[in-house]
Amino acid sequence: MNKIHNVEDILFEEDRLFLTIDGNPHGFSLNDISKRLTAATPDQRNNFEISPSGYGIHWPLIDEDLSIDGLLGIIHSPPKASHHA
Repeated sequence: MNKIHNVEDILFEEDRLFLTIDGNPHGFSLNDISKRLTAATPDQRNNFEISPSGYGIHWPLIDEDLSIDGLLGIIHSPPKASHHA
């Protein structure tokens, strides 16, 4: 399986999520990224799973998923179809 992102050092401080993605530190306001995480208890926030590929993070106790590309604002476009006459 290809590793898309290396995600580590996930922690919460008040209403902010801090994590390191591909060696770069990032911080996000929970209000901007997830109503469920904003409302979650510290125990719910700290019970998460990083996908083996690094594609996303899952919080099973609140059924929340965030994609790393979404957090970073990476938009993928489908490949353009080639038209043959």
